[in-house]
Order: sequence, then structure tokens, then C-alpha cells
Amino acid sequence: MPRPAGPDRPVTINDIAAAAGVAASTVSRALNNPGRVNAATRERIEAAARELRYVPNSPARALSSGRTRAIAVLVSDVTNPFYFGVIRGTQQQLKAAGYAQLLIDTEDSGELEAEMLHKMRRSLDGAILAASRLSDRELSRLAGEIPLVTINRNIRGVPSAIIDTPAGISQAAEHLLSLGHRDIAYVSGPQRSWPNEARWHAMREVASRHRLTFTRVGPFPSGRGSGPAAADAVLNTGATACIVFNDLLAIGILQRLRERHVRVPEDLSVVGCDDIFGADFCHPPLTTLTAPIEQAGRVAVSMLLSRLDRSAAPSPTTRQQVMLPVHLTVRASTGPARPPSP
Repeated sequence: MPRPAGPDRPVTINDIAAAAGVAASTVSRALNNPGRVNAATRERIEAAARELRYVPNSPARALSSGRTRAIAVLVSDVTNPFYFGVIRGTQQQLKAAGYAQLLIDTEDSGELEAEMLHKMRRSLDGAILAASRLSDRELSRLAGEIPLVTINRNIRGVPSAIIDTPAGISQAAEHLLSLGHRDIAYVSGPQRSWPNEARWHAMREVASRHRLTFTRVGPFPSGRGSGPAAADAVLNTGATACIVFNDLLAIGILQRLRERHVRVPEDLSVVGCDDIFGADFCHPPLTTLTAPIEQAGRVAVSMLLSRLDRSAAPSPTTRQQVMLPVHLTVRASTGPARPPSP
């Protein structure tokens, strides 16, 4: 005779079967595939489950249904405020759809990113990769193992929500040109970052249109701690303005410029990217590209859940890429170019 359910033993489908007077297999079908059990029996089983306060065993249900109701969200640095918005957006959308979110910090490592996805692929229904550090080939291979959606990564065959910062970089460069700047530096972010290369390409296009040559310094890690080295590198170029890979790095640059008694924007104008929390609190407040970060998280979830919805017939019009616009927010860190030295 089975031991009674209690604090030390959770209620099982066998307990429900005994209470409802049916076989355990019937209980399993009623809970996992309600349409396969007649209505009267299903109602009796559901009433017994409620009375016994049955809590479903998620791993067991995953085995029978093939679904875990869990989605991994991978970010390269969980301390970067940019990802706060991404995480908030994915969390809200997944919660509304009845999914659990598993947050993974890949520590800016493509190797760790691939390792975690490979290890956890059987425990997940899918994954959202924000600013992946994986190569195109690795991403394509992983997309064949587990449903994926990327944020800020454009690769054929993998759905993506892309924040259009390259278009914003063009806005920022034109803004600086309108202020008289001709010597502009781009402060490069991580070497394996796809958005970093896309932003530099956008700057080069603007330079080509105006028959100018912009300088590139870096690459630098994207955290504030890289600011001193980045600021020194920009000053060595003689540039009168710089556009920086992200706001964290730009804020670190502002701090170093104060230490070196370089006035912003009188001596050097600085533009960031993302408009993270705190970009308007630094000194001076940072001119930056305002991005729909939280919306990108929500859109990525919607794209992934569309892939997972097996009841929906495949459609050739299903969107593989959603482009989200940005705009330049002008604050006090940019101003007219300093006059040339006599």
C-alpha cells in the first residue's frame, strides 16, 4: 500500500487515480492531453487534483509533452545596464505566455555561450541570445539544435530583433559634422561584437559621403573600466569629437577626461550609444542614441514563441527579422568644434 502523501511525499498521479477511481494512465492523459479523455472523467480527475493540491512535476510533464515551458535568455554581461531593459522585456513577455525565464551571463565569451546552450538544450524550449559573441557558423549550427532568436545579430536563417544603431550612428555623425567637427574618432567595442562592426561601417559611409577620414581606436571591453585607456587613445588622435560603442564606455571616458582637465564639450565632444539608465545623470549629461531596448526583448520573445507554436501552420510571410529604430538624444556632452590652433 503506498505511503500517504504529506509534507515528505508530494501528491502523485497515483494518488489522484485512487481518489478519482481511474487508472493512473487516464490521469496522465487528462492532465497532459485533456482532449483525449471524456469530459465527465476529466472533471472528476481535475476535482480530485484540486482537492489533493496536486503540483505538476515539470520534468515529468516535459518528458510526456516534449515541452519544458522554459526559455533561456543569454546576455554577455549581466552588470551592463543595457541588458536590464532586455531582461525586463523578455521577462514580462514570457511570464504573460506562461513560460519561465532562465537568465545566463556568458561573461562576454562565445565559448561559454556555446557550452551553456549545448548543456541545457534538452531543458529548454528555446533561447534568446542578446549580442551573441558566437561566429555565424556556430550560431547556424546551434540554431539547428534548439530554436533561437537573436537580438542585435544579423545572420541568415536565424530570426533576429535588431536595434538599428547603425542608422543612429549616421545621425550622430551628421550631428557632429553640423557642429563643425571634421576630426571624429570611433571608440570601438569588443572585437567579436557584430553591432560594433556595423556601427563602424555606418561611420565610414558618412565619412565617405563627406570625403573625410574618421579615426578608429580600440577595440576596448565595453565596461566603464575601459574608459581611461579609451580616452587617452582618443586624445592621442587629435580628434575634436568621438562616437563611442556604448554608454558605459562613454561614461568611463568622461571620468578620465575630467581627471586630465579636458573640457567636454569645449575641447572634445562625446556621443554614446543605448541611452542606458544614468546616461543623463553623468557630468555632463551624455548625448547618446536612444534605443528601444525593452521592446527588443519583447519582440524577440514574440518571434521565438511564434516558432514554438506547433498549432500554427508555417507561413512564408513569417518575419525573420524585425528592425527597431533609434533616435539621437542631444544633451550637453556635444557642442561646436574648438577652433584650430594658430
